[in-house]
Amino acid sequence: MNKEINKVVLAYSGGLDTSVIVRWLIEVFDCQVIAFAADVGQKEELRGLEKKAMDTGASKIYIEDLKEEFVRDFVFPALRANAVYEGTYLLGTALARPLIAKRQIEIAEAERADAVCHGATGKGNDQVRFEMTYLALNPTIKIISPWKDDRWTLRSRKAMIDYARMHKIPVTSSLEKPYSEDRNLLHISHEGGVLEDLWMEAPEEIFVLTTSPREAPDKPTYVEIEFSEGNPVALDGEALSPAELLDKMNGIAGANGVGRVDMVENRFVGMKSRGVYETPGGTVLWRAHRAMESITMDREVMLIRDSLIPRYAQLIYNGFWYAPERELLQALIDESQKEVSGTVRMKLYKGNCEPAGLKSPNSLYSEQFATFDEDDVYDQKDATGFIRLNALRMRIRALKRKTL
Repeated sequence: MNKEINKVVLAYSGGLDTSVIVRWLIEVFDCQVIAFAADVGQKEELRGLEKKAMDTGASKIYIEDLKEEFVRDFVFPALRANAVYEGTYLLGTALARPLIAKRQIEIAEAERADAVCHGATGKGNDQVRFEMTYLALNPTIKIISPWKDDRWTLRSRKAMIDYARMHKIPVTSSLEKPYSEDRNLLHISHEGGVLEDLWMEAPEEIFVLTTSPREAPDKPTYVEIEFSEGNPVALDGEALSPAELLDKMNGIAGANGVGRVDMVENRFVGMKSRGVYETPGGTVLWRAHRAMESITMDREVMLIRDSLIPRYAQLIYNGFWYAPERELLQALIDESQKEVSGTVRMKLYKGNCEPAGLKSPNSLYSEQFATFDEDDVYDQKDATGFIRLNALRMRIRALKRKTL
């Protein structure tokens, strides 16, 4: 009789959940488990991962550096769109998941695996992001989602810790975990635990990437960001790769307390949840990008593009990165970015970041036209006819009302 699953590729972090899932998969399916850990900028969390995975029962592990691909092919396209979910969230986790799932599918195909597996719960957004990507890229792949499987009985943190100890899986977690975190090169998120009380201010000790604005330098920090067709390409005159640039910007912005967000968001599954996010470099790049667009983008083009931002951001948040409508929007957005090149000088000070200078060879700003001083290029009398023509429909309505 053929077994249900012979080989599965697991999205593996080395934390409590995925460490337990390795052993659970072996017990339930009697299959090979290939662990896959994506380095998208989580820093020290990858240390010792290979030994831990193999000791836990994995037959093989892939640990791959995806930082450049993450920033170049996911973060920067979203930056070109000025994508912000519900006006606040810069989509750090939402942008990483489709990349991880894409590479997971590629490994599954190379290894001739029957299934892929993730450790996301049935309450959150990540389950959607993983599984939507799996199905978009390999419509016949089998998906194992333990938290939605009737055979998964480990429904509490205590149960998982007990299970890990029983199977001699190294456990660094405790029952008193104050919150959960997800980190990559764009951000770190803090959710759950103590943060579920909306009346409680986020404790200072949770922050990792950002200095408290109170403790930030007392003098402003200035940084010059060069853009080419909507993409950041250099800091202070130094050309950098996408990942290098974002990493360096994180350090500069984080030291100045920039990039903290505390919000209640609407999950795709229908519930509201609180997220505390640190996105230092991304926040500065987003503000700088908008500033560069202000002098290089046509007014009506900007109006159309801006009307698409909520929809584009929602698509990413909800897991539709590989959907045809997201790709269609991206093509339109990228067309709008062809003239968005130049340099923005940003001023960072105690949690704030503001443009302090703009220049571009494609600038549409004309001091000759904009000046309040006397000029020879604009006849102010032209404005009279312009105003009367634009007011015509309102005048007709007012005249009609007077005759009634």
